[in-house]
Amino acid sequence: MVQVRSLARYLEAFAPLAYQESYDNAGLIVGDPDMEITGVLVALDATETVIDEAIAKGCNVVVAHHPIIFKGLKKLNGKNYVERTVIKAIRNDVAIYAAHTNLDNVAGGVNFKIAEKLGLQHVRILAPKTQVLSKLVVFVPDSDLEAVLTAIYDAGAGRIGTYEHCSFRVGGTGTFRPLDGANPTVGEIGLDETVDEHRLEVILPAYLENSVVAAIQKAHSYEVPAYDVYPLNNANQEVGSGAVGELSEAMNLPDWLAYLKQQMHLNVIRYTPWRGTPIRRIAVCGGVGSFLLNDAVRAGADVFVTADYKYHEFFDADGRIVICDIGHYESEVFTKELIIQQLSKHFRTFAVILSDTVTNPVQYFT
Repeated sequence: MVQVRSLARYLEAFAPLAYQESYDNAGLIVGDPDMEITGVLVALDATETVIDEAIAKGCNVVVAHHPIIFKGLKKLNGKNYVERTVIKAIRNDVAIYAAHTNLDNVAGGVNFKIAEKLGLQHVRILAPKTQVLSKLVVFVPDSDLEAVLTAIYDAGAGRIGTYEHCSFRVGGTGTFRPLDGANPTVGEIGLDETVDEHRLEVILPAYLENSVVAAIQKAHSYEVPAYDVYPLNNANQEVGSGAVGELSEAMNLPDWLAYLKQQMHLNVIRYTPWRGTPIRRIAVCGGVGSFLLNDAVRAGADVFVTADYKYHEFFDADGRIVICDIGHYESEVFTKELIIQQLSKHFRTFAVILSDTVTNPVQYFT
């Protein structure tokens, strides 16, 4: 049987918790990480009705996009839907896991799913994050080079975009003198030693620094390997907000709106005036996306598909781009499919079920 911690570990390998926004509360919210999984229900929101559905379908884990708890709970007495949901989950031994802005912020995540539904090509992160990468430099004797490289790559370093096993090396001479109490692999106590070594450089996600260093120390033959870690300001093209891509063919506005409505199963689209130019490049952001408007404009997008725009924020389009507000739930509902796809291809010992519950709190009168 698979434990909840294994499920969490797998999801966090795809969408690391280090990439969630500071206000967020992704991860295991309710439940025992050692509990064995009988089934997983995947939903956009973890509500009381979703917990009821999980119980009825024999699922003791709910994986949701939105965390049920954003702020600290001082009391649990059922006075609101958050407290009632948590109480019901605890009483019925149902774990709740949330993959939220960390899933928004990775290539292949929420925004890439929207792009897939819209048939976009050449999809990339709209606003890549900076200060999430580090460079590691380690000095390795020639005899250890392959073992240390393998350990570094296995620990998650050396990936740049769609390339892996990326490194730079240059040969040189290392010097040292072992002192009393040392246990040198090479050399003798009190004597200067020179060794042919390589300066090895790799890029890594900053959150993996400890695990990569531990892997080096295990693979390296020296008692005290020499290494440096440098924080980088480089943009990580695999991590960030929103996505942008191109339609296979340009459209006019009426055709685009009809296509958008069909592909995203929409009741209504709120949009700004059209400039009259062909629509080809599309920027997207699931949920609240107004903070990315200027990034969409800089990317040369003709349309920005997102949600939760306020009245005065629509003026910010200013004739530069067409904003299409499709609704928060509608922009993210296909995240359920994304999570199902990720879990189903890895876990085979329990059922992964798509929730039938519509958790959208917004209703439309048409």
